[in-house]
Amino acid sequence: MTLLIATRLIDYALLQAVAARKGTAMEIINLGVGDGLPPVDWRAVVEKLDDGSAPAPDAHNARTKWLTTVNEDGSPHVTAVGALWLDGTFWFQTGAGTRKSHNVARDPRCSIALSIRDADVVVEGDATRVTDRASVARVAKAWADGGWPAEPDQSGSGITAPFNAPSQGPPPWDVYRIDPRSATVVLGVEPGGLTRFRF
Repeated sequence: MTLLIATRLIDYALLQAVAARKGTAMEIINLGVGDGLPPVDWRAVVEKLDDGSAPAPDAHNARTKWLTTVNEDGSPHVTAVGALWLDGTFWFQTGAGTRKSHNVARDPRCSIALSIRDADVVVEGDATRVTDRASVARVAKAWADGGWPAEPDQSGSGITAPFNAPSQGPPPWDVYRIDPRSATVVLGVEPGGLTRFRF
């Protein structure tokens, strides 16, 4: 097996986790094939997400993660969030009275968009509220390790911290996991690439 083929292999740990949850395999669609671009290497994207990769300080892209949910009238609601990549998926938190909370309770479809080093990534999926104590504690610790001093609330089913965005309302805040259905990646460096992954 050549190195090129090896580097194009999918991250099988992620595939197995997604396949186990969904009972399906990932489909790869090279959206840049008409422009002569190679498919994006999903494994390399996952490695950068796992490493918490941010764009270079002078990069053309920003560090913000954007959550899009569906309003009751079908229009998109887009807001910046402190989303976290952990265990092969994104997690976010929000107050029970926020629009994004109401939106995902009614329609769990959502997406997270962000920039990583050399690429822009959009992950689409369904948001699920997570209330089990072990998962909430694990995610709270990951946020705390990243610099936001989150911890489980007294019930263990939500999180609290000394501060949060004012729009989140008072603690405790609910924790959500996004179960990915697809990802689209645009490489911003040579050789370039535009690829959709379906899980």
